[in-house]
Parts: sequence; C-alpha cells; structure tokens
Amino acid sequence: LGFSQSSTSSQNSRGIKRKWVPKEDDALVACMVDLHNVGTFNVDTRFKDKYLNELERILEKSLPHAMLKAKPNLESMIRTLKRDWAIVYDMLSGKDNSSFGWDEHRQMIVAEDASHKAADQLRHRNFLYYD
Repeated sequence: LGFSQSSTSSQNSRGIKRKWVPKEDDALVACMVDLHNVGTFNVDTRFKDKYLNELERILEKSLPHAMLKAKPNLESMIRTLKRDWAIVYDMLSGKDNSSFGWDEHRQMIVAEDASHKAADQLRHRNFLYYD
C-alpha cells in the first residue's frame, strides 16, 4: 500500500472520503507501538476492545488538528494496515515464494512474476511498516 503516496482513505460518519497523509500514518503506527509497550490494553496477540478510544486520545495529542476518530478512521486504517501486512507476509513466507523478495532499502516487494494478483496491488508502492 502506498502510504507514502497518501492513497488510503476511509469513510467518515457523513460518508465523505478522508485521505491519510504520511505523517498521520507515522503517528498512528508510533502510537500503536507506544500503546503496546505500555501494555494496559494488551491481550494475547491483540489489543483489548476499548483500545481504539485510547488510541484516538493519544493521537489527538500528537496530531491535534487531524480529527481522527476511533470509528471509522482508525478502525479502517488499522484494517488496511493488517490486510497489507498479511499480503506481504504471505508472499514472502508462503510455499511458492521463490519469485518474491523484500527490498529493505525501498521497503517494498520485489516480484519477478508480474501476473501474481497480490503482487500487482503492491507493485511499485512501498510498505514502510512491514518490519
């Protein structure tokens, strides 16, 4: 997913699309890492149910004018991050992964086979948050 290209959007309560910008992506991931490190909302390999509200509160401090709401903004973006991470992970660790690689410098998939559907949606776009 081209996070550096600000291509991600989500529906807000009025149905208007909202585009995410790179600094919002960075802040969301940093706040999620901080929330995980504090541990208050951790359960198994996930967060507890009310974590989105806490994440909204934390993000408000770092991005006071972004007006990112737990639902639908954060929920939607986290779903997108998870989906794209899973695509990259499956491509790199799957059974038939010989035609895929990871370019550490550019933070993107390198694919020999242009016909692979998952590779097509990530081709030429970096995924800064895979690691």
